[in-house]
Amino acid sequence: MYQPLERFSKQWIFKRNDPKVEQEDLERIHLLSEQRASQIWLSYISDEQIHPDHFTDRDWLKKTNSQLEITKVQWERTWDSDKEALPEDVLAHFSTWGEDTLVFFCCHNELVFELPWGVFKRAWKAFLFLDNGPVLVGKKKKQAAQFHSNGWVNLLLRES
Repeated sequence: MYQPLERFSKQWIFKRNDPKVEQEDLERIHLLSEQRASQIWLSYISDEQIHPDHFTDRDWLKKTNSQLEITKVQWERTWDSDKEALPEDVLAHFSTWGEDTLVFFCCHNELVFELPWGVFKRAWKAFLFLDNGPVLVGKKKKQAAQFHSNGWVNLLLRES
């Protein structure tokens, strides 16, 4: 189900001093095996596309009914600042999630991380070194977000 984080070619993002990921948080970040990552991707993200670059209008992330009134939020300014917390609009979007809500940070069909929401909130700056369209979803939750390399995040609602 899991593979060692050391297998991840960009594991350095979690070992930096800025942004710092505390050891107890690092221990709760799990890199899924490629097989398990593929299952999560199929269940939560897309059953047709294997990478965010290839999403089409048939994927729920591109459908207009999955967009909220506040569709896009700028994340990069906060990332570049001394502020440690996610942008307020992002936190508000996920406000019903508990600290232990299991989340998946999905980069593509073979690269998915599993961790508690509270850990993601503290380590989000490290994760956003991987900003080429990853999707954050919560287990059995409707809220989702897709982060883009242009510094914006789309706040989304998954279909049931």
